[in-house]
Amino acid sequence: MRKKKKKRIFPLVFMLLVCIGFLIWGAKEAATIYFQKLPESVNVIKNAVSHTIEESIPFSEIVIEEAEVSSGFYYQLLSDGQQLIYKEILQAVRGQAESFYIHTGDTKEFSMIYEYLLYDRPEIFWCTGGTQITSYTDYSEVHPVYTCQSEELQQRQTQIDAAAAACLAGISMDAPEYDRIRYVFEYLVNTVDYNLDSPDNQNIYSSLVNRVSVCAGYSRAAQYLLQKLGIECIYAIGTIPQQGPHAWNIVRCNGQYYHMDVTFGDPVFLQEENGANIPLDSINYGYLCCADSELYRSHTPEAGIPYPECLSMDLDYYVLNGMYYEGYDSYVMLLNMNQSIYEMRPSFSCKFSYNDLYLQAHDDIINNVIPQAAQTLAVHYGLDTVWYTYVEDPMMSVITVYWRYQ
Repeated sequence: MRKKKKKRIFPLVFMLLVCIGFLIWGAKEAATIYFQKLPESVNVIKNAVSHTIEESIPFSEIVIEEAEVSSGFYYQLLSDGQQLIYKEILQAVRGQAESFYIHTGDTKEFSMIYEYLLYDRPEIFWCTGGTQITSYTDYSEVHPVYTCQSEELQQRQTQIDAAAAACLAGISMDAPEYDRIRYVFEYLVNTVDYNLDSPDNQNIYSSLVNRVSVCAGYSRAAQYLLQKLGIECIYAIGTIPQQGPHAWNIVRCNGQYYHMDVTFGDPVFLQEENGANIPLDSINYGYLCCADSELYRSHTPEAGIPYPECLSMDLDYYVLNGMYYEGYDSYVMLLNMNQSIYEMRPSFSCKFSYNDLYLQAHDDIINNVIPQAAQTLAVHYGLDTVWYTYVEDPMMSVITVYWRYQ
């Protein structure tokens, strides 16, 4: 999930897992607030102080063209005035400015805009949102915190560029949109391991270079790579019940929107979360191009953010591959399971269209169909001992069996 180890940025900044700590110095004209902004929804305390904006305030001239930012999903959610602040922040942190001025004295508004900026721009990997602000009534002076600077930043950028190029060399820009999306999904599942203690795990450096990350790193890397492939990809946030904050993606394919959760596609993540004994080279395709009706069984989107509706099931992996069942017949299920064995597939999956149907089929599949298919496996390949693993996912109404042919 989008979790981070507790740590201190001493002496000016300190951070808690789900809230912001403040050290506030009183002043007659301004309030200086030091905080570590997390890349997730947080509470920010506003300390309002009366001060009149002056023409002499050295606001930077904005040179960012509207066309460069207008396609950003979160940018489009902002008012005209907030979009100006978005550009002010982007222009400053791109150049790693030590300080800059913005057209708001509202620290809560600034926090939200900075958060949205980082959601839109996965390439800004050196920013976590850590910031020192001197806030007046109508404007603020911002001192951003960077995770790396100068030569180290350039070295990391070179490594990211090389990693992205190695990935993108395996897929053509002319490939169908679905193929490009699936390629990136598979690439990240196959090359990145899930680890809560991984360094830099909120940005693309962790996933593309270190190859170890958490959901924020997976999702930002997917966004970064798919944008390079010409695919609209949104960084989405929300929660997983009983687990906490989480990030995934929403992609646009052939004119429609779909959810994509690379983290949940990674068996390393699944094993760490629930202890399932899953082959490490397997992929959970249930979270590739799925609809609201499927993803929202296990994910809750952030309230107040109007994410695009994902209504179509036409690219759902189970639907595309004949693994989606709207009724149950034990004999047909055994035939299909045996066919997977004859074709030496590594696994067999069946997804049911609604949970009651899953419950109706569950016991028969586990107690009768799988053991009969295991006998087919033994006889067809001349095995003295049969090994298989099955995984139940009642939340998604899926049963998957992993076969071993030796």
